[in-house]
Order: sequence, then C-alpha cells, then structure tokens
Amino acid sequence: MCDRERGWSVVPELKDRGLAEDAELPEPSRPPRPPRSFRRPGPLKTWQFTAAAATFGLVLSAVVVTAAGPWDSGQRTAERAWAASREADGGADHGRDRGEPDPAPAAPDVLSALGAPQGSAPAPTKSALADVLDPLLKDPSLGTHRTASVVDALTGEELYAAKSGDAVTPASTTKIATAVAALTALGPDHRIVTKAVADPGANELVLVGAGDPTLTARPDGNGGSSLRELARATAKSLAEHPREGKLRLSYDTSLYSGPGLHPIGPNENIAPVSALMIDEGRLDDSASGPAARSGDPAAAAAKRFAEMLREEGVRLEGGAPQASKAGAKAEELGSTASAPLTALVERMLTHSDNDIAEALVRQVALASGEPASFDGAAKAVEKRLRDLQLPVEGAKFADGSGLNRADRVSARLLTALLAKAADPAHPELRPALTGLPVAGFTGTLKNRYAFDEASGAAPGTGLVRAKTGTLTGINTLAGSVVDADGRLLLFAFTASGTSAPQAAQSTLDRLAATVANCGCR
Repeated sequence: MCDRERGWSVVPELKDRGLAEDAELPEPSRPPRPPRSFRRPGPLKTWQFTAAAATFGLVLSAVVVTAAGPWDSGQRTAERAWAASREADGGADHGRDRGEPDPAPAAPDVLSALGAPQGSAPAPTKSALADVLDPLLKDPSLGTHRTASVVDALTGEELYAAKSGDAVTPASTTKIATAVAALTALGPDHRIVTKAVADPGANELVLVGAGDPTLTARPDGNGGSSLRELARATAKSLAEHPREGKLRLSYDTSLYSGPGLHPIGPNENIAPVSALMIDEGRLDDSASGPAARSGDPAAAAAKRFAEMLREEGVRLEGGAPQASKAGAKAEELGSTASAPLTALVERMLTHSDNDIAEALVRQVALASGEPASFDGAAKAVEKRLRDLQLPVEGAKFADGSGLNRADRVSARLLTALLAKAADPAHPELRPALTGLPVAGFTGTLKNRYAFDEASGAAPGTGLVRAKTGTLTGINTLAGSVVDADGRLLLFAFTASGTSAPQAAQSTLDRLAATVANCGCR
C-alpha cells in the first residue's frame, strides 16, 4: 500500500524559521512509513468518528456512566439523550462572526443511534501499545529528548510510559494545567467583571480593570463583556444621578502587580499583561492568532471608553485618560461581565490563547491569596494542582501560557491533569477536555490532519482531540482519543531539541493517530 493510500500527506519539507507559540506551519513533510506493527484498520466506524469529532462530551459521558455500569436500562438511554442535548455545540464554539473556526459538528445521541459499543470497551494492553509506539517514538524528527504517557481514562492506569516523569519544557500544553487550576480555584460559572466607578459627589470616573482580556470594543460581544454596554450603563447612571460640570476619566490597573511584559518581550503572540485591555490589545480585527498589539493596552482601552462615553452624551474633559486608583468608597456606575469561565477555558485551549491564559493564572493567584503576578500565579497554580494530588514533582509554572522556556511539566502530569478532568468526581473540570482542538476540525489542529480527496480523512481526523505546543526546538501534543475499540485514552507526547518543526509535528500526530486507530491487545 502506498503512503497516500495510508493517508499520510506528502509535501516538501521546510526548515525551522524560529517559531512562536503554535505558529501556523506549512503542511508537514513526508513522514517515514508507519512501523510494521501498526495495524491499520478498515474504514472508521461511524459511531467512532462521530462520537470523537462531533460530540466528545458524549464519549466522556459514556466513560462516566460506564464506571457505574453498562448502557442497559431506560435510565442509561435517558442519560445519553441528556448528554447529547448538553453537548450540542461540540464544546468549541466561541463566536464565528470574526473568522474564528467553526465548531466540530454536533450529532444527537451518538452512542445509541450510531451503534457505539455497549458497556465498557476493552482497554489496550501495555505490551501491544509498546509494540506500535516504541518505533515511532524513536523517529529522529523528535529531537534529542522524547517523553510519552498514555493513560486509560476509565481506570487512570498508565498503559504506556517513556520517561514520563521527566519534567520538560511543555510549550503551550501548559495551558492544560492553567485550565485545571482555574476551574478548581474559581468554579466553572465564574465571570470577570469590569466596572466604572466614582466616589460620591466626585467628578472623576474610574474605569477599573478586573483582568478580562476578552472585553471587546467591537459591536458584537458574542455573549461576553462589552465596552459599549459598559459605556451605556455608565451614561444611564450619570443621567439618573447627574454631577456638576465636566467629568474626568481615569483608569485603574492596580489589580495586577509585577512586570507586565512577558519575558519573551514585545511579541505578536501576546499583549503586555494588564488588568485592563480591549480585544487582547489587538490592533486589527482578528480574534485569535498572532497580531500586532498595543504597547499600552490599558491606556488604549480607557481612550476608547472615553470616546464611547462622549457618544452616549457624557461630557468629559479633554485630554487622554490618566492612570489612577479607585477610592475605597467608590460607587459602581456600570459593569460588564465576561463569558463564564467554562467558555474562557475552552477558547484558551482551542485557539491556544496566550492572553486568556495569563489572565486566568492571575485569577487563580487572586483566589489563592497570592499577588496577581508571574511569581504569584506560579505559586498559586502549583498549590492548586498539589491539592488535587497531581504529580507536580519537578514542575515549574513560570507563566500560564507556555511561552516561557523556564516552564517544566512532565508527560505524566499532563495525562494526570486530563484524567482528573475526566474523573466523574470533578465535573467542574470538564472544559479542560471539551476545549481541546479536534483534529481536522477546530483550533490549532484544524490544519494538522489534512483531508485528501483520494484517500479520505488522514488517520486521526476527528478521533484525536489535543492541545498543541510549539516553540523553537520544542514540540508537544497532549489530549484524548477514542481508540478502535471505543476506549477513551489520554496521552501526552513531548519532543525537545527538534530541528524540523513540520516533521516533528507530523510524527507527534502519527503517535496520537496510532493510539486512536489501534485495537492494541
């Protein structure tokens, strides 16, 4: 069988040009042929493809209920239908008005309607997994240091390990730790609230930043926080309780402390970290990916807020708003709330959003009594994960986004984080799974598993759901698959010292696809 018949893409290889986090790459180069022990199955079962790609939450629901017994009663059928209704959008739709990728297509009651396995599917054996993964993990494209962990989501048992305890630079897969820490510390319904306040009788209005990078000045807030709505609410309050003379506008960013500039310096992948910004400090109309950023996002947000207040009829003094601090007795004039934390976490994971990641770890710090800074967030995240009894030995959380090369996370910690999110005892952590990009469908995996008209979907398309990680010389992939027997497995693969990012990504993708396509027993 030729490579194309197997589903492997064949394109020219390009040299590493120095990568920022999860930068768009050309199509991967032609990989080596799969090992002989790779058992390529026949066409994907409809239930498997749909359950994994369309409604991952359904598969997770199946795992949860299977832990209590097989799908053998009317109650189980009702639970399947309920799960389908709860997961109608595939868990990754965060607004599509500005060119964001569409969510994975949803399907009703996949497990019963499409013939998914009944009861608990068999788990792969350790020896069989080793037979198919060992040869791929030795591929030279994975650089000088490779680690791996594969875990059974139902039992939590580690089925495959290769230096899985080694703490390595995780790149953007550290966002999985950020997600779990934030959901643990804040709860899934938490919202970040930006306010406009003023002292009683005073003529100074203060725009108070609360650490919401998704606050938007664009016309459609997509159910999240809106600077326009805040301006309208503030203007209405001032009209109902007028003040003498013109008003001054200032802004308060005192919630955050420490350096605002990420250690990587000015960069199109992240704005200066500030408690106040609009549209992540973007200077274009993009909603994700690299973009030119404001050098002072707080001042830019306050300036735009002043313009909106004037448009609403509020009389403001001329000149640019200045930084200040809201008084202890300041009264709220208006507020606007972000989308729930569940949506923020999913958006962060799907699109590898660095600005949201840095905001969320600072929210964790505040909830943990630590300063909202890089150092405070690092302490808070580690404490939250340690409290969950996760294997944090050797881990270091120098930031929340994974842009910092000082971050250290092991493959075992990554799979443990995913297993905790799949644990029926922790439903609040579920967005750490549902937000993962779907291979060939969403986010940073949308273009990693190319569809070929001649051979159909590439191996792993719709079956792999994973967080990507890319820095120069670092490539990582961690997430979940539904294997050929219907078992939900969790995996983490890391590669350090890589020299050709396209080839490394291709091998990582094949590792994940191999787990998905293997009934390894």
